[in-house]
Amino acid sequence: MMEPPDQVGACNKRLVHNQFIKQKPNKMRKHIMHLLLWVLCCATAAAQNISINPDSTVTTRHRTTIKGQSVSFTATTGTQPVWDKNGKVIASVFFTYYRRNDVADSLHRPFVMSFNGGPGAGALWMRLGYTGPHHVKVDDEGYPIQPYGIEDNPYSLLDVADIVYIEPVNTGFSRAMNGTPEADFFGVYKDIKYLADWITTFVTRHNRWASPKYLVGESYGTTRVSGLSLELQQRHWMYLNGVVLVSPTKLGIRRDGPVEGANMLPYFAAAAWYHKRLPNDLQQKDLTDVLPEVENFTINELIPALAKGGFLDEAKKNEMVSKVARYSGLSEKVVREHNLIVPPTFFWKELLRDKGYTIGRLDSRYLGVDRSDAGERPDYAPENTTWQHIFTPANAFYYTNYLNYHTDLEYYVAGNTRPWDREGENTEHTGEDLRQALALNPFLHLLVQSGYYDGACDYFNAKYNMWQLDPSGKLRSRMDWKGYRSGHMMYLRHEDLIQANEDLRNFIKNSIPKEDQAAKYQVSAN
Repeated sequence: MMEPPDQVGACNKRLVHNQFIKQKPNKMRKHIMHLLLWVLCCATAAAQNISINPDSTVTTRHRTTIKGQSVSFTATTGTQPVWDKNGKVIASVFFTYYRRNDVADSLHRPFVMSFNGGPGAGALWMRLGYTGPHHVKVDDEGYPIQPYGIEDNPYSLLDVADIVYIEPVNTGFSRAMNGTPEADFFGVYKDIKYLADWITTFVTRHNRWASPKYLVGESYGTTRVSGLSLELQQRHWMYLNGVVLVSPTKLGIRRDGPVEGANMLPYFAAAAWYHKRLPNDLQQKDLTDVLPEVENFTINELIPALAKGGFLDEAKKNEMVSKVARYSGLSEKVVREHNLIVPPTFFWKELLRDKGYTIGRLDSRYLGVDRSDAGERPDYAPENTTWQHIFTPANAFYYTNYLNYHTDLEYYVAGNTRPWDREGENTEHTGEDLRQALALNPFLHLLVQSGYYDGACDYFNAKYNMWQLDPSGKLRSRMDWKGYRSGHMMYLRHEDLIQANEDLRNFIKNSIPKEDQAAKYQVSAN
């Protein structure tokens, strides 16, 4: 049995020392080089002793209850290869696939392909938090409880669609193989291209070409699926029925200058309303009554004012300072010091500074405690530590005890895909990719889901994406946006878990064309 690398190194240091005493100088140098090479080989072998089968699966059968209905399903967990153009395996991509058994027409049943974000986040978040048949144990607002565990998800999407959760290279148990550099997979369009190849193989292997097909992405996953919508269509002739963007990124849609500065204000208002920092007249209204007022101010007053920069009339500037303070929950002094544009990092630190707390970035309902109340930004993101607290142990328990999947590989939750290439051929234009896919495919629909308290991928910028996606306005009837009273992972709040899954069901139902309906545009008679 091979010793661990540190023990191998220690043993051979003694061996080299003993040989050094006995050998002549030239022979000693030669012998030392051979010994060092042997040590290096042993250490490399020890580091690589976890074997990866890039093409293997484990199948388990389950039964659950969804919306009061008994549902029998099969879970297939495993890996499928990525090949290069010469047929060499260059990566092993891990997946978890749930397929309902008790249906009459499985060939034409909707098929959902789900991605998380990061770009280095594993698929555990939406698999165990949102649409999958099992769910992490949390309280009704999404906070962790012990003992850690898994329970059935009675709101899962599995009653109406089969779902595969896909883990890109260096997320979950997916890895590059056979000496292929990880960097070959790390970039906006590098990622999209190999995943489109992988999806095409998966759809063929599992006989899903006749199914209505959907891409669902969360956070950076929205960049991923927006690009995939066109890549699958143009390079693989795979046409989709729907794309779902959960807490979307900016999708490469430009919003420089005044627009970028102003667009965060509606989110500020939502977070301030939640923490009861708005003036009484606003605080007494419901959130969804307050936000349209703030949105109108942002578009019709704040952006034009910011466009004038330092030449804004002083009286008008004072008016803007007063209104931004009113809607953000911050003091006029703070707003003025920042020339009307308060950075989000400062907002997270400032809103509850007088109470001794910071607020979360991805979900501003969460509170943090910094070393010092002074400063420009929070020490940490409280929602992140809370979510890792919930998901990481539950996910490990789930694969072993529910899906009977065993491996010595570490499940990469996040953070193992750096650096991520966003330049040159990888410069992002996925919003335009999605627009083209929608224009080219009259059957394709778009649903956007946002949490009002998400400060990273905020709800108003998600709306702005949708408004700017199609300047012609001809595609708007196939786009929809839904808002929820939580943050980035809106599905952790019990009420939003129910509603968001129901919105997905309705989206799927409404995006499947009637039998014999043609995919074509028609000129209006008017």
